[in-house]
Amino acid sequence: WPEPAASPPWEAARDHLRDGLSGHAPLRAEARDAGQYRFASPFVALGDEAAQYADFALHSFTPGRPVLEALLALSARIHADFRFDPAATCIATPVAEVFAARRGVCQDFSHLMIACLRALGLAARYVSGYLLTEPPPGQPRLIGADASHAWVALWCPGLGWIDIDPTNDLQPGSGHITLAWGRDYGDVCPLRGVILGGGGHCVEVAVTVTPVEDDASARRGGRPRHAAGAPD
Repeated sequence: WPEPAASPPWEAARDHLRDGLSGHAPLRAEARDAGQYRFASPFVALGDEAAQYADFALHSFTPGRPVLEALLALSARIHADFRFDPAATCIATPVAEVFAARRGVCQDFSHLMIACLRALGLAARYVSGYLLTEPPPGQPRLIGADASHAWVALWCPGLGWIDIDPTNDLQPGSGHITLAWGRDYGDVCPLRGVILGGGGHCVEVAVTVTPVEDDASARRGGRPRHAAGAPD
């Protein structure tokens, strides 16, 4: 991460894309690509609720504030104001309901943060991946381990994409494994399909993420590691 205080004012990041996409200023290829992440998408609606998201974000994005400082402040606010509750939502829960209920999971908090950033005219994308199951010694276990995880990336001129994890309120590091990114969950969902047949169906999924060197040492002489969900 670059030094947050040295990042440009958030309005400069907004105006850079706005003016470039409207034809008033030249844009480099990476900025043109980032432009698609400024707009509403299927899981991040920006209708009548957009003003509420903007007002929520503006508590952190005060006039002239460096964009990365503001991003950290917004992440901290979502982490403080919203409760992680796996039973509160499902894949189809709209952002507006999450915003009203103040609870959800990593997917919900990422969609909410993206909605806040896009409501201000910034480019934000949804990042899908996994977390290291067991943290390094002395560090807490992250919320979202043992399942797919989601976080957010903000585009900033001169810096590119900067990741932030509002569920854990931290800057992603080596313990975050990126699989894909898109406008929202719908672009990068890990499983999609149709089941045909009678009877009920129930799918249980567990994920274990370990460093490569640990896995190699286990094969050399330690306890064998099983694939996620495999019986012992």
